[in-house]
Amino acid sequence: MAETHRSLEGTVALVAGATRGAGRGIAVELGARGATVYVTGRSTRGRRSEYDRPETIEETAELVTAAGGQGIAVVADHLVPAQVEALVGRIDAEQGRLDVLVNDIWGGELLFEWESTVWEHDLDKGLRLMRLAVETHAITSHYALPLLLRGPGGGLVVEMTDGTAEYNASRYRVSFFYDIAKSAVLRMAFALGHELGPRGATAVALTPGWLRSEMMLDTFGVTEANWRDALDKVPHFAISESPSYVGRAVAALAADPEVSRWNGQSLSSGQLARVYGFTDLDGSRPDAWRYMVEVQDPDRPADTTGYR
Repeated sequence: MAETHRSLEGTVALVAGATRGAGRGIAVELGARGATVYVTGRSTRGRRSEYDRPETIEETAELVTAAGGQGIAVVADHLVPAQVEALVGRIDAEQGRLDVLVNDIWGGELLFEWESTVWEHDLDKGLRLMRLAVETHAITSHYALPLLLRGPGGGLVVEMTDGTAEYNASRYRVSFFYDIAKSAVLRMAFALGHELGPRGATAVALTPGWLRSEMMLDTFGVTEANWRDALDKVPHFAISESPSYVGRAVAALAADPEVSRWNGQSLSSGQLARVYGFTDLDGSRPDAWRYMVEVQDPDRPADTTGYR
């Protein structure tokens, strides 16, 4: 099936956690289809979050607008219910509708410990990781879904995670806390599908593959322009993808009049590229999770975790 190129002009989206990585890529690609996109996060030009990185929500909003949409930056800590309630109230007051909710809040890169047992892992960091990965999504859905359900089209909810349900079901992912967090988000999409489907809306879980986020590029000492230079060090990096790739996956879902066929399912950017026909920025069509399941030794996968 060819990609659905329907314009998203008139569509209102909230990308929760859009400062960098997949969230930024999704926001920009929705903007490229003409959507109005509210982008949230804690990193602003006036104050950095504990990540202490240069990316800001203002920059993301500007990129959305430059792409052809309308980007609106709103500072929000999605662990604080009052801030999320105010955010949704603002969207309602300004737009009167919400068509797409992308729950991409994560914030755990500096918190998880590789191959650390539950009794060895720093408890405070582990518990905060789970709060950031799971509680934020629940709070955001609690306040945003009534507005989303008011729309004539029912609306779309995308729960962003790491790994497909098939891949994660039989593999230990990084640590107890990380494994539980990512599995919980997969189940969250399933549960939302059960609750939203009869009301005309659609919920899915979506994972990028090995994402060339800002943090990942810095780790390898490359940029998006010369990322292939990292292949000499790690050949498997050839299956990586830009944040725009998963962004195009969300845009294709949002533009699909038959999106309800995916309700409650676990999807990947590579899988949806085959269905909708979109490509990455360089014209390629990577499918990292399919590669890891079908090509690599399934007992020793090259885990791409933690750099969304």
